[in-house]
Amino acid sequence: MKLSDFYYDLPKELIAQHPAQQRDHARLMLYDRKSGAVEHAHFYDLPKELHKGDVLVFNDSRVIPARLHGRRIPTGGKVEVLLLTPVGDDRWEVLVKPGKKALPGTTIEFPLGLTADVLERTDFGGRIVQFHYDGVFDDIIDQIGEMPLPPYIHEALEDPDEYQTVYARERGSAAAPTAGLHFTDELLDEIRAKGVETVFVTLHVGLGTFRPVEEENIEDHAMHSEFYSVTPEAAAAVNAAKKEGRRVIAVGTTSMRTLESAGASGTLQAGSGWTNIFIYPGFTFHIADGLVTNFHLPESTLLMLISALSTREKILHAYEIAVQEKYRFFSFGDAMFIR
Repeated sequence: MKLSDFYYDLPKELIAQHPAQQRDHARLMLYDRKSGAVEHAHFYDLPKELHKGDVLVFNDSRVIPARLHGRRIPTGGKVEVLLLTPVGDDRWEVLVKPGKKALPGTTIEFPLGLTADVLERTDFGGRIVQFHYDGVFDDIIDQIGEMPLPPYIHEALEDPDEYQTVYARERGSAAAPTAGLHFTDELLDEIRAKGVETVFVTLHVGLGTFRPVEEENIEDHAMHSEFYSVTPEAAAAVNAAKKEGRRVIAVGTTSMRTLESAGASGTLQAGSGWTNIFIYPGFTFHIADGLVTNFHLPESTLLMLISALSTREKILHAYEIAVQEKYRFFSFGDAMFIR
């Protein structure tokens, strides 16, 4: 399949710059994955569309203030460092801007005595750096770091928690699992009261989720690995649902990728590891029966993933309807329930 097969025209004014005033008041497109039929609702209507016994699977990863501003030593040139993935012993994979001057051997200085030595390049344009500091690394990052909003959001947040889900627990993501931003504690209580199970897995969002596809043949695209974890309790709940014919619904593409990575055998395996799973049309789903998700960028791996749940043509037609109906797109935008 060609990259251009996943292009659609999106007016810039439909790219949401801020979340809905109330999280669950975003619009919700109800999409039938087989027929392509579309209905319109609001996110607070989601409980009506769920069945007793359904299992909703959430990604409980928490966004860290991963954008750091520093300067190169000794030149003093300004650089921006985006934390991606810890690789052990205070070493991280990061993105550096401008990257051309962040050569191995470079030292970057940050506030509060934090420094980073650039050790090596990575395959996807990143760098491995070694941090040096006194104190607790997370405390330093919390003080000097900024929330890493996507580049298409140009307005500052009034409250950094607007870019966290209400159930975020496990620190480690460089971007929010944004489908979950629509849930409130009250909506979760309503869903559970209906007899729907809520299960949590973890995938720390890094370069793999938002790295653009550059190859024209999408099969040639290589995903970057991201860390995931599935608890024994989560695996047991999902496997019981599958055995009993109940629906398993992923909340967000990161939850979907976790389920299909750890469930490739048809049974969800507890444990942790790294996944570079790339889901595009032709993929056979083993665990997930449905997906709650936002509207994704043209030619992105996320758009390819949701196309695999239905067909590329039907999904793009639904996106055409979303544009006509002026849905809000991307991280702070409206949502789809693919069922």
